[in-house]
Amino acid sequence: MSERISREELVKIYNIEITFFDELVDCGLLKIQTENEIRYLLYEDLPAFERFANWHYDLEINLPGLEVIHDMLQKMEELKKANQELLKKLSAIGDRYEDI
Repeated sequence: MSERISREELVKIYNIEITFFDELVDCGLLKIQTENEIRYLLYEDLPAFERFANWHYDLEINLPGLEVIHDMLQKMEELKKANQELLKKLSAIGDRYEDI
């Protein structure tokens, strides 16, 4: 079983509203596990939760803003990976021409 923390523990530890957690789940920003009607967040997803909580409470970014930022960061990461692949291909092509 993966390490996880309950929604109720998160609310106490991070001093957030339970509705904020539920809204993150409802809009798909967090994935949870449910067991015996208790919602759990996997420890591996804790950094994303902390980032959303910080942006929301410290920077006063609303839920739609969190969604936009999250989507943009995901797209930037995809573009970064695509760019790295293109650079590898370009390097391989350049290596072939150097051998001629």
